[in-house]
Amino acid sequence: MGYLLLVRHGESRWNTVNKFTGWVDVPLSEKGVREAMRIAQRVHRLRLDVAFTSHLERAHETLLVILSNQHCTGIFLHDHEHNGLEYPYKPDRNEIPVYTSWLMNERNYGALQGMNKAKAARKYGKEKVLEWRRSFDARPPRGESLKDVYARVVPYFRSKVWPAIRAKKNVLVVAHGNTLRAIIKYLENIPADRIANLELKPGQPHIYQYKGGKLERKFEGYSFTRPVAWK
Repeated sequence: MGYLLLVRHGESRWNTVNKFTGWVDVPLSEKGVREAMRIAQRVHRLRLDVAFTSHLERAHETLLVILSNQHCTGIFLHDHEHNGLEYPYKPDRNEIPVYTSWLMNERNYGALQGMNKAKAARKYGKEKVLEWRRSFDARPPRGESLKDVYARVVPYFRSKVWPAIRAKKNVLVVAHGNTLRAIIKYLENIPADRIANLELKPGQPHIYQYKGGKLERKFEGYSFTRPVAWK
């Protein structure tokens, strides 16, 4: 028996000014650090074995806060990099391997990245921006749809994360709102017309238990009442 923990990073500095962030590497805000600490306190009794995350700093910061609360050192094993370590790396007692990949990055918002959401609504129209944000397959200019995110995240999850789950390890995934929507859609077979409205609150882990060859969600960790902010 093992556990899968899905964690959305805490609030970033661009969240505080209501900007589209996407692949831009923006760190956590002070509130985001507090949210990461709250998650760390909630899961501190569950000894983690392995972690997976994106290439983005806000996810790394959240992950490191969680590990530090467990007195663990995360050994980052970046994809396509050797790091001077012998593979497969065997961690010491208080170390866990952390696998990073761009495939776990947030949705690329293309031309919207760095733009205030209210400004985007004025430039492109509220209805169009809402379609980009809340549909499964609509892409913003030069960006990705949630369907595109699903197409890159789920194969990575199946090939890299699932083997660790099946080995009954306690697995931590720290990623982003749309990355996690894609994973949850895959795990729970949520329809495409509902998944974009799934709301994942920062500071709250989403926990699944692996038992009898299946993953079972342990509590209602999300809702389908995702707000739209135009401020």
